[in-house]
Amino acid sequence: MRHHQKSGKAYRLPSEAEWEYAARAGTTTVYYWGNEVGRNNANCDGCGSQWDNKQTVPVGSFQPNAFGLYDMLGNAWQWTADCWHDNYAGAPADGAAWGTAGDSCGRVLRGGSWFDYPPGVRAANRNWNATTGRGNCGSGFRLARTLP
Repeated sequence: MRHHQKSGKAYRLPSEAEWEYAARAGTTTVYYWGNEVGRNNANCDGCGSQWDNKQTVPVGSFQPNAFGLYDMLGNAWQWTADCWHDNYAGAPADGAAWGTAGDSCGRVLRGGSWFDYPPGVRAANRNWNATTGRGNCGSGFRLARTLP
């Protein structure tokens, strides 16, 4: 967790559980807008937007989910604080990250990107990458802050 110089607040990567809760925004469907990818709901290879399989898009180019969060699916894979595990057996029951910042592990990525097909941008889809790599144009991050 790092403190921002201007705000003085501590920011961090969300846990995988926090990310999925935020992405789903109370829904149980494949995507937070429904069970079909539709057209112009996200940026992916086959999502029906002008940017499909070309590039990332400016934040807010699509409608937000029910929590008011933009671009939770598609556009760029989002890093989480969790170390990769093949399944959730043994995962923390309280939604905390599975692993700590000092761990050397592959980190979980969620949300899919502009070059993934629609099944890759499902709310439940998971991926991972090493934290030591550079140059992956398909990943980014979303910050979280623990409230007092």
